[in-house]
Parts: sequence; structure tokens; C-alpha cells
Amino acid sequence: MALGGPRLAPLAVALGDPAGIGPEIVAKAWNARVLHSLPPFFAVGDPGSIQSVWDGPIATIDSPHHAFDRFDEALPVLQVRDSGAITPGQPNMASAHVALQSLEVAVGLASAGAAGALVTGPVSKSQLYAIGFNHPGQTEFVAERCGVTAENAVMMLAGPSLRVVPITVHIPLAEVSERLSTDLIVAKARVTARGLQRNFGIERPRLAFAGLNPHAGEQGALGREEIDIIAPAIERLRTEGIDATGPFAGDTMFHARARATYDAALCPFHDQALIPIKTLHFDDGVNITLGLPIVRTSPDHGTAFTLAGRNEANPGAMIAAIRMAASAAQRRSDAAA
Repeated sequence: MALGGPRLAPLAVALGDPAGIGPEIVAKAWNARVLHSLPPFFAVGDPGSIQSVWDGPIATIDSPHHAFDRFDEALPVLQVRDSGAITPGQPNMASAHVALQSLEVAVGLASAGAAGALVTGPVSKSQLYAIGFNHPGQTEFVAERCGVTAENAVMMLAGPSLRVVPITVHIPLAEVSERLSTDLIVAKARVTARGLQRNFGIERPRLAFAGLNPHAGEQGALGREEIDIIAPAIERLRTEGIDATGPFAGDTMFHARARATYDAALCPFHDQALIPIKTLHFDDGVNITLGLPIVRTSPDHGTAFTLAGRNEANPGAMIAAIRMAASAAQRRSDAAA
């Protein structure tokens, strides 16, 4: 895990909604800490949410630094508030408030350098919206708290054999064409290229772009977005020295031979990017936010309320998120040393 620089501060892992599977997969990640060579981390949230689904050792801490002393023997937890009685699988307003406060505290600790990186557990957007949360998701919330505009924060989904970036994210499919622009594509691609360098150590990232229309528009016969919007963005990126190729037909970009030709695929709309990554890496896909002054990752799945409390949640994506966060943070630390 370590790349040779000074030891990182322990990672902050926001538990997410305490009624979801976040507490369970964080506890299971701690159980697997030796097997997967995980660095010291601490949970941020309500210890009761962990105790309701796990009978392992918990150590309540009042400072992130104390995680170093307790990590080998117990899961360190920095408590933010008592959410009251926790019923796995049954979220309520109290659990939403705990999820939001946990996220707020964990972001603050990472921004202040008290935590080496931020890992966020799954939250319920509908529950958060009900208590006044006005961001599309955790990515936008974290970016705002870090002083980064939405245009300069990029959501990348990454697995062992594929990295993808949706250029437009949580908008209706009918609005994609009008929201897509050359400037937006260029902005997202610049952040992606820089993020691949800083977080993954890829000196000259190769970016491949999917077309919006079937067969990448068939030279305009099936749509002109490739000609009028995407191709000009690729040409601009090339003049800046970024290795950008495409636009390619989306249905031919994700087989093994195609994946070997690029470091990240940028797709015009949400599902075009997320379907292949979740097909290939459903249990170990990671959401990493590029363009931030801190490292932030998250497992690429939701709260799974129907699984909560049944001891059936797979911790693979949480383990992968912790490992990726530590690797990226250590790489940044080494570069700055």
C-alpha cells in the first residue's frame, strides 16, 4: 500500500445512512484489514448502527489520531450523534440527519488534514432531500465543501479493468443533448486527465470518448452531436497535449481489447458509463471524485435497505474504496514530499 512517503493520517470513513448496509460493510472491511492490507481508518457516525448488525469490537475515539492506537484491536469510531433506536432497513429522519452530520464531519477532517482521505458510505438521496439536502448527491456536496465548482469535480467509476466518466450525470436522458457542450466535455476531460496523473500515477493518460448516438452518429445520418460537439472537444484537447480519441460507437468500447487501448472512457450520459462498470465490477467498483484538494472515494452502490441487517452485504466495494483512497492519498503525499 505504502509508496514510500511519510505515513498518512488515518482515513475517515463516513458510515452513510445508519439504516443501510454502510455500517455492516465498514465493519466487514475492518475484519478483512489484514487479508487486504488495509491502512488504519476510522468510522464516522453512530456506533449503535454498527452494534445493531455486528458483534465485533468497537473503540470509540475522540480524535482521528487515536485510530492508530486502536485499529489493530478494534474498529475505531468517531461518534457524531446518537441516532436513537436503529432498525436496519428502515430509514427515518433521524438516520438521515446522522448520515448528513457524519458526512459533514468526515469532509471537514479530511480537508483539515486530520484524516488522510475521505471514504463515504452509501446514503439515501430521498431521505436526505426530506431533511433539506439540496445537492444532487454526495459528490456535489463534498466538492462544494472543498470550494470546487461542480464543473471542476468529476465523478469517475473505477474497477480493476475499467475506468469511466459520465460527462452528464443525474439528468433525464431527454435533456442530455441540450446539456452536452464542447466546453463541458473539455472541462471534464482536463480534470480526468489530471486526476489520472495525480491519483493513479498515469503519466500520459489516454482518454477515449463515446458517441451519443447509435454507431457514433453514422457521420451525421443518426445525429450530429458527434460532429458538432464531441469531435471539436477532442480536437481542442489534442491541441492541449491530451491523448484523446473518438468519438467511438458506445457498443464497441467495452470489450477487453478495446479497454486495453485507453485509461478512461468518457461517456455523454450516465447509464452509458455506469452499465459497463457495474457489469464488470459490481462488487469492487469504486466512485472516486477527481478535481478535489482531498482524496474522496465511495463504494459504487447504494444503501441496499432490503439487505440491511441480514449479514448478506458484500464488503468488496468498500474494501476497494478504502484501498484506492489510501493509494491515491499516498501517491499525492509522495509527489508533494
